[in-house]
Amino acid sequence: MRYAALALGLICGIVLVAGGASAQGVQGVFANNSAEVYGGYTFFRFYEVPHLATNMNGFNFSGVYYPREWVGLDGEVVGAFGSQGGTSTQFFMGVAGPRFRWDMSRGISVWGHGLAGGTHFSPKTPFGSQGAFAFEAGGGIDLSPRHSRMAYRVSADLVGTNYFGTYQLSPKISTGIVFKF
Repeated sequence: MRYAALALGLICGIVLVAGGASAQGVQGVFANNSAEVYGGYTFFRFYEVPHLATNMNGFNFSGVYYPREWVGLDGEVVGAFGSQGGTSTQFFMGVAGPRFRWDMSRGISVWGHGLAGGTHFSPKTPFGSQGAFAFEAGGGIDLSPRHSRMAYRVSADLVGTNYFGTYQLSPKISTGIVFKF
């Protein structure tokens, strides 16, 4: 939970700094968006131990501040919920790191990121801690209607953790809406 609170604080800070920054230079017809906030649905397949996986559904929130047009600081919070053997499971993750984007034609933006932080998994088991270091690597596509500050996002990531004395590499797929500032 501590990592999720840290990442949420980072996202809020990015949005506040980006919102308070004034535009400099020549203003053009097309807006240069230096910050984004995203919210959406997430499907997460958590490979707990060999031969045991849990399908989880949840939410994904992120915020990005771009000091340069192509590179930014990304913070993300994920919450996913599932069931295993009649017991509810919860997975929370807070991560941050760099994001790289390439603006294509016709409102398409392709991006990739590498993030690190921490996770919390419950229920508690006798096999180890409920918290672990995490990393996330992946990318996605943002589709913007013409001259809009809103975009539709589809992304896929690989989440790495170390619970119960074994390493997990688990896929995460997300879709949602991006608001650009």
